[in-house]
Amino acid sequence: MSALSKSQWRARIVAARRARDDEERRGEDAALAAAARSLAPDRATVCAYVPVGSEPGALSLLDALCEAGNRVLLPLTRADSTLDWAQYTGAGGLAPAGYGLLEPTGPALGPEEVRRAHTVLVPALAVDERGVRLGRGAGFYDRTLHLAAADTVLVAVVRDEELVPELPEDPHDIRMGWALTPGRGLVPLNGSAGTGNREPQ
Repeated sequence: MSALSKSQWRARIVAARRARDDEERRGEDAALAAAARSLAPDRATVCAYVPVGSEPGALSLLDALCEAGNRVLLPLTRADSTLDWAQYTGAGGLAPAGYGLLEPTGPALGPEEVRRAHTVLVPALAVDERGVRLGRGAGFYDRTLHLAAADTVLVAVVRDEELVPELPEDPHDIRMGWALTPGRGLVPLNGSAGTGNREPQ
């Protein structure tokens, strides 16, 4: 069991992310975008998100998914609810929303649209080798990922050092099957059987 609590892990990782210089961030973002091109087969649905603040990744990752022929959906947040989804059509189709996020301006497709996804890219502060993910604590993905199909590829997007041996876990946490990092690319995790463990592509 991790010696640090979730709040301690969050404080440590957020501080480290903020200390990163811009040049290093740009290099990591380019590496993540390059890796994203081979995450899913052509014409597959990929649920992703718009990275904000010090989160790894950029709009270039979403554009790379689209250029690879994927249908890319982004979350629409509603307070204390599951995530809804709308299609990403480029930077011009995004608008400011709650929680400091950018969201698509197109029609909402419904929370159940995540069930169509071959791959779901999940924001994370860290993920461990068992697939336990550390989020920001709002619970949106905990309330949403149970709607995904059993063979959906669940991928936590983190920096290399944010893939750690062990994190604290709560009973409602849904384990990831994969981590995507700038230096290591797509890394398999020892997640729970079923969800998240289908081979990408």
